[in-house]
Amino acid sequence: MKFESVAKVPGFQYGHAQNEEALTGCTVILCDDGCVGGVDQRGGAPGTRETDLLRPMHMVETVNAILLTGGSAFGLDAAGGVMRFLEEKGKGVPSGPVRVPIVPGAVIFDLGIGSHKIRPNAEMGYQACVNTSENDPEQGSVGAGTGATVGKILGMGQAMKGGIGHASIEIGGGVWVGAIVVVNAMGDIVNPYSREIIAGARTVKKSILKIGDEDLFANTISVMGSFIGQKTLNFAAKQNTVIGSVLTNAKLTKEETNKLAQAGQNGLVLSVQPSHTMFDGDTMFAVSSQKKPSNINAIAAFAPFVVAQAIVNAVTFSKPLGGIPSVSDLIRSSEMR
Repeated sequence: MKFESVAKVPGFQYGHAQNEEALTGCTVILCDDGCVGGVDQRGGAPGTRETDLLRPMHMVETVNAILLTGGSAFGLDAAGGVMRFLEEKGKGVPSGPVRVPIVPGAVIFDLGIGSHKIRPNAEMGYQACVNTSENDPEQGSVGAGTGATVGKILGMGQAMKGGIGHASIEIGGGVWVGAIVVVNAMGDIVNPYSREIIAGARTVKKSILKIGDEDLFANTISVMGSFIGQKTLNFAAKQNTVIGSVLTNAKLTKEETNKLAQAGQNGLVLSVQPSHTMFDGDTMFAVSSQKKPSNINAIAAFAPFVVAQAIVNAVTFSKPLGGIPSVSDLIRSSEMR
């Protein structure tokens, strides 16, 4: 498969804002008028807003923006800034004397590094909107991915940097399917094809990172299968979540868009090991910009692959922050040998 930038999907703009000292941030996806949204929430510890209205049998069908943010539940405050920006642009559902912008959102827990006293707020959410463009959004340790980490079953001391990544693919007839994902998983990130771990919990005995070392990674699944590993699960509690959105320019109903969000969650199964735990708030949105006729089955078939690639890109483009090493450290160590 030939993956492209999520910016190839018509109908959306992307903007990041972050506090690089506090190591937190948010990312906004602005949607063209008439975009239809859906959601699928599978993790056991979610932090979300405006998700009920995205499900079938609810009145509102269109969304104006999607907010992905750090700061745990505190970070939902950033949605106020997004709504203010959209209100100034005249966007939203007509409701009496005002228009109410529809801004579903989800959070990650990034309070374990940087400063837990500084979180995304309305000002940061507004700035992320100001920063939006149709150009390729930056990947790695930016926006909502600034303070993201992965592989936390042995504690933050053995974790690695997560981040935000994106990918897309054209499936014919000018129809695009893409995804943008914030990766803050408890588990390891694996190559979706070879199943090799590329970022995750590091073994305690390894103080130097060297790519290719067979014992570099503890392997979260193996740790969980041991008696000691089951005792260490408390280290990983309440600090994880993968959030994101599948995006397409295909014309989909609200029910079909919700099905697309479900399909996107399968990308986590391909690239996050394990995914959808009680310690993760894994939430996937889906938005259709309604520009091209297509078939939901074709769109949904490709959604897991673009989500999986976006997850791989998130850790690949991340940089070391807050004393947490990144995949780039592995590459540099390999080059120095």
